[in-house]
Amino acid sequence: MPRAGLSTERVVLEAERLSDEGLPVTLAQLAQRLGVQVPSLYKHVGGLDALRALVATRAKDEFANALAAATVGRSRAAAVDAACRAYREWAADHPGRYQATLRAPDPDDAAEVAASARAVEVITAILAGYGLAGDDAIDATRALRATLHGFASLEASGGFGLPGTDRSFDRLVAGLERMIASWGSDTI
Repeated sequence: MPRAGLSTERVVLEAERLSDEGLPVTLAQLAQRLGVQVPSLYKHVGGLDALRALVATRAKDEFANALAAATVGRSRAAAVDAACRAYREWAADHPGRYQATLRAPDPDDAAEVAASARAVEVITAILAGYGLAGDDAIDATRALRATLHGFASLEASGGFGLPGTDRSFDRLVAGLERMIASWGSDTI
């Protein structure tokens, strides 16, 4: 009989907590945290890979929700600014789950594909305000994501030893907006 209160939801939530605390997400660690034996977890998740997929899907959904909430009703520079700040804040507040958002989705996992697509759709909607579509939007999305990931990752790992990271981030965001605004005029 399953332990009272143990559900797939509770197992995934605890895995998210472990991840965000910087602890390894293993079935043994998770079982210990939940006060059950490892075999009990299999009643709720299909193993470690299935658990990681559930965590990734939920993280991508939450991340997409944060981006969407920050940018609703905004366009162009205001939307870029809001998306960048939401990205940085969400990555800082959820470091383990943020790591789970980085990989491209498993094409056979419809829920993860949909969650990933939602975050991309927020960014492509912002870029559409600049007239960017198709390959231009894909390239601009990659540039935006790579830049923000670099900043968020360096910040999270203590890579910025000098004061003034907020000022640097403000300048980075302003530069990104200028880059995006000029993207369509650049030819390679």
